[in-house]
Amino acid sequence: MDEFRSSVDRKGKGRGMEFTKYQHVERIGSDEVDGLLVGECYVFPKIDGTNGCVWWEAGTIRAGSRNRELALEADNAGFYTAVLENQKLQALADHYQNSIVYGEWLVPHTLKTYRDDVWRQFYIFDVFCPSTGKYVPYSMYQPVCECYGVPYIPLLEKVTNPTDDHLQMLVKRNYYLLQDGAGCGEGIVIKRYDFVNQWGKTVWGKIVRNEFKEENSKVFGAPDVTMQPIEAKIIAAFITPGRVAKMKEKMRETGPLTSRRIPELLNRVWHDLITEEMWNILKKFKRAKIDFGKLNQFCIQRVKELTPELFGQTE
Repeated sequence: MDEFRSSVDRKGKGRGMEFTKYQHVERIGSDEVDGLLVGECYVFPKIDGTNGCVWWEAGTIRAGSRNRELALEADNAGFYTAVLENQKLQALADHYQNSIVYGEWLVPHTLKTYRDDVWRQFYIFDVFCPSTGKYVPYSMYQPVCECYGVPYIPLLEKVTNPTDDHLQMLVKRNYYLLQDGAGCGEGIVIKRYDFVNQWGKTVWGKIVRNEFKEENSKVFGAPDVTMQPIEAKIIAAFITPGRVAKMKEKMRETGPLTSRRIPELLNRVWHDLITEEMWNILKKFKRAKIDFGKLNQFCIQRVKELTPELFGQTE
């Protein structure tokens, strides 16, 4: 291990990095994650260990718990010692030299019914770049973990516009790492990598329950599902490229259309939808129970898709 660390020291990687506490994962339904479920969501099993992280700083491997940097005399249930002995994990952290690798160190906590062969391993669940303030998407870090032979929490399902009922179904499907028939898991975590909440923060959501069933999504692959709640169907039918283009033309009458006017555009499209199309919506979707908060979130998402130039998108 000393030879491995010396070779990394000579590269001088990871300079300037320091401990960064992992974000709090909010319960679905709280204001912090309002709008999270509008778009392409990644759903993961939630496992019950202790939070940890690793990174390189000035050529030295570092490790942390949820709240502090670790040392040999305070190593968070053996986690720091395990990091110093794990060359594969060090190599992965070296690959992400300007980022922090977060995961769950699986040691006995509340839940003690995991399989015997899965204890005292570090399961990666996020990679964060402090300089950009962004998380590396699962589709990018998962093959890197595979390449270095480092365990990671696999995707349970990728789902677009998940409903509450669908998420509850996923909770019941998850028995990840648990002994067969020996107990229940903790819950699920929902991520959307392009999401920021109303306060400009990237936040993940969670549902904590007691019953799950493992579907072995790591081996067989995770399904790709698109949900269509009534609010999404309404927006797909009525927020057309022509409607958005009409609002943009009206705005150009009073000045250039720049990103600073995004709130105005969103309000114009929303106002036009409600005032001009509500009767048609009610005729088309008879007896529909419409959540206007969700309807507005889908409307915002649709306008973003139709005006990528204003939102700094390249696709």
